[in-house]
Amino acid sequence: MSKIINYLIDQGKISSYTPSHMANTKSAIKRIRRISKQTKVNRNRKSRYKIALKKMNLLIEKKDKDAAYKFLPKLNSELMKIAKTGIIKKQNASRNVSRITKKISSI
Repeated sequence: MSKIINYLIDQGKISSYTPSHMANTKSAIKRIRRISKQTKVNRNRKSRYKIALKKMNLLIEKKDKDAAYKFLPKLNSELMKIAKTGIIKKQNASRNVSRITKKISSI
């Protein structure tokens, strides 16, 4: 009897962009490499966006109006950079800035 090898891949241990079977063409292999690099970049950008929002919400919770107003242009800049790259939509970034400005003015 021949030895049976299990070729199933554990999806928890590998990236979501790693295919369960080998890419057929050279260009597909390059594309997989490029997608995995871009995924890391996008995750980094999205985390910067979330960190900036959390920092602003923390300032609002502390009711530190001056610090919140000083951080607002930086937050706006960060959100628009993220929106420009397509990680979030521009309308989403504008809505976040608008709501946060309203919260700051109500402090």
